[in-house]
Amino acid sequence: MSGGAGSLATVLFVVVVVVTLGITAWAGRRNRAAEDFYAGGRDFSPLQNGFAISGDYMSAASFLGVTGLIALYGYDGLLYTIGFLVAWLVVLMLVAELVRNCGRYTMGDVLAMRMRQRPVRAAAGISSIVVSLFYLLAQMVGAGSLVSLLLGLHSSQARAWAIIGVGALMVVYVTVGGMKATTWIQIVKCVLLMAGAAGLCVLVLIRFHGDLGTLARSAAHGSGYGHSYLEPGRKYGGSATNRLDFVSLGIALVLGTGGLPHILARFYTVPTARAARRSAMWAIGLVGSFYLMTIVLGLGAAALVGATAVKASNEAGNTAVPLLSEVLGGGAGSNGGTILFALTSAVAFATILAVVAGLTLASSASFAHDLWARAFRHPEEEPPTEHQEVVVARIAAVVIGALAIVLSLYAQKLNVAFLVGISFAVAASANLPALLFNLFWRRFTTRGATWAIYGGLVPALVLVVFSPVVSGSPAAIFPGVDFHWFPLQNPGIVSIPCGFLFGWLGTVTSRERADPDAYAELEVRSLTGAGAV
Repeated sequence: MSGGAGSLATVLFVVVVVVTLGITAWAGRRNRAAEDFYAGGRDFSPLQNGFAISGDYMSAASFLGVTGLIALYGYDGLLYTIGFLVAWLVVLMLVAELVRNCGRYTMGDVLAMRMRQRPVRAAAGISSIVVSLFYLLAQMVGAGSLVSLLLGLHSSQARAWAIIGVGALMVVYVTVGGMKATTWIQIVKCVLLMAGAAGLCVLVLIRFHGDLGTLARSAAHGSGYGHSYLEPGRKYGGSATNRLDFVSLGIALVLGTGGLPHILARFYTVPTARAARRSAMWAIGLVGSFYLMTIVLGLGAAALVGATAVKASNEAGNTAVPLLSEVLGGGAGSNGGTILFALTSAVAFATILAVVAGLTLASSASFAHDLWARAFRHPEEEPPTEHQEVVVARIAAVVIGALAIVLSLYAQKLNVAFLVGISFAVAASANLPALLFNLFWRRFTTRGATWAIYGGLVPALVLVVFSPVVSGSPAAIFPGVDFHWFPLQNPGIVSIPCGFLFGWLGTVTSRERADPDAYAELEVRSLTGAGAV
């Protein structure tokens, strides 16, 4: 990158940080109770929450990773956009209203309404933290790629300091501002991201006189693959294993959103279940529009930058959008290219900061509210006060942030959208089966809930550890060793059925009977909102 682009982008990065810290300080003064810290006081409108949900969902994986995959692999990269969007139908129809009515702050609240608290909260808390950590890895990898491109520093030390800086900021957002600050940061970020993506799309279409056919043909030429770029098989073709990997990824993307802790937490920030449903509808419109734009941006990057240049800048394709913006502005060294590159980098940086804050808050809330305050506490022990719980949540945010920083230092070669695909697989394997069984199966028991969570979580983690993601390939976390035996990169096709199977098996083998009165109360509350917090 030219010095001018780097300097201007750095200035804009600083502006983004100052604005978000200002929002955090403003919101922090309004946090007076646990409800403010965890749920933002439940006073956000459906429109505001829809923007915030979209901000949480449209992460660095979407803006940087998906666009990079489309630029490098064409049709197969586009499949990510379909999976991310279709997933919202599951959320709208099966999750949004029911979770809002049954829960208070976390997924553990929904399960504990008709189950024994300690085992289900322990399982739900552990699962939520693991899923959030995987998602955090993707955002931190995106931060490392972006800052190293910006400053022209490609050493591991430069990326490490970028990751540490982002991690420190996300801890400040959560510990000081809580959900109020996180939500407003998400809203601002969503507006910036939609405006930035729309502006770049318009410039791409102007370059090709609005002719999408010409854009697609130019992208195929720039990719180096020719017409096969526009056909399936560039990434998930050629062998039965690759095709099976694609099926596994698709299942994970479609089912994973309904089990993501930071998305579920968003439905508690509105006052009613109707508002939660309307929030989801706003999110579908915003997310759908955004993913249509990522297709144009990915094809534009392949056509105007070229797949070779994208891969040379970042092997996983995470820098395709900033490179495209520089070309659209007039090329390296031009004033227009410098300004557009800097603006795009600042939007991407704001995207990363906002999402890591939401993820850290969700995981710290699960630790404090589910694990520390209830699962780890003896039934006869006096429950903690709300103030004590919030203090523990803030401490947990620091610890989780530090852990995410350390883990992400080993994952810099991986595409951020690919990393998010793994987190979706873990969420769909562990969280979604327990949620759906709990809401819709009258016989579901405590053993079934814990078996569903652990029965999906453990296989997903084991399969990831022994997959090509961790060892046995040049882009693996540990490329110098090979201990993989599971051939697929995404474990969803095996681990998601395991979650449902173990949930059923735990229930039918359980000696305790499900409480019919508790289920009747949950059913009435979930469908009508009577008694909802």
